[in-house]
Amino acid sequence: MEARDVMTATVVTVSANTPVEQLAQLMLERRISAVPVIDASGRLQGIVSEGDLMRHSQAHAGRTRSWWLSFFADRDAMAQEYIKTHGRTAADVMTRKVVTATENTPLEKIATLLERHRIKRVPIVRRGKVVGVVSRANLWHGLVAQKVPVCKTAVKDRDIRARILDELDKAGIDKSYVNVVVSNGAVELWGVVEAEAQKRALGIAAKSTKGVKRVIDNVLVVTPALRIGA
Repeated sequence: MEARDVMTATVVTVSANTPVEQLAQLMLERRISAVPVIDASGRLQGIVSEGDLMRHSQAHAGRTRSWWLSFFADRDAMAQEYIKTHGRTAADVMTRKVVTATENTPLEKIATLLERHRIKRVPIVRRGKVVGVVSRANLWHGLVAQKVPVCKTAVKDRDIRARILDELDKAGIDKSYVNVVVSNGAVELWGVVEAEAQKRALGIAAKSTKGVKRVIDNVLVVTPALRIGA
């Protein structure tokens, strides 16, 4: 399997001038650990992670660098750190050197990237623009579904997945909270929805799609209030 087979295509993004407070609220509501920062043309500029916001929060809570560390620190590095910990917008706090992958990157390689760089998600880019995100959860979904090596059925599985995702738009389901993984015609549904009717619609969309052999429904029903407060 490749990134295109498991990635979340409905990506939550922000602009460089998004206020830090708005970033924190967005990540809390969406229950995501990082958010890509893009320019007006959709090109990736950086990424803001939970770690970036935590450093910012700790600085405002009064936690400062030890005097002896400051003595040895490079002044330019200190200035850069000050910007990240005291900045007011995404451009100030974001990480600019972003670990990315392409749509045809194998899941095994993405797993290596997550482990090596100790990150929770990788933006998927096409010609510099963000077209998806593969998180640890997405990766796990793919590895669970991949019971046997995918060879001749790979293209067919991608067609099935694309048709199901199209059906979700018709059913009014927010695709940023659900994931669809197809392996050898077997569909695994993951994520959360806000009502039982959405869960049923998701199941119907999968079961009624041509080429689907079976559907494994792992979707949970979580109300908006519980989701935000989690």
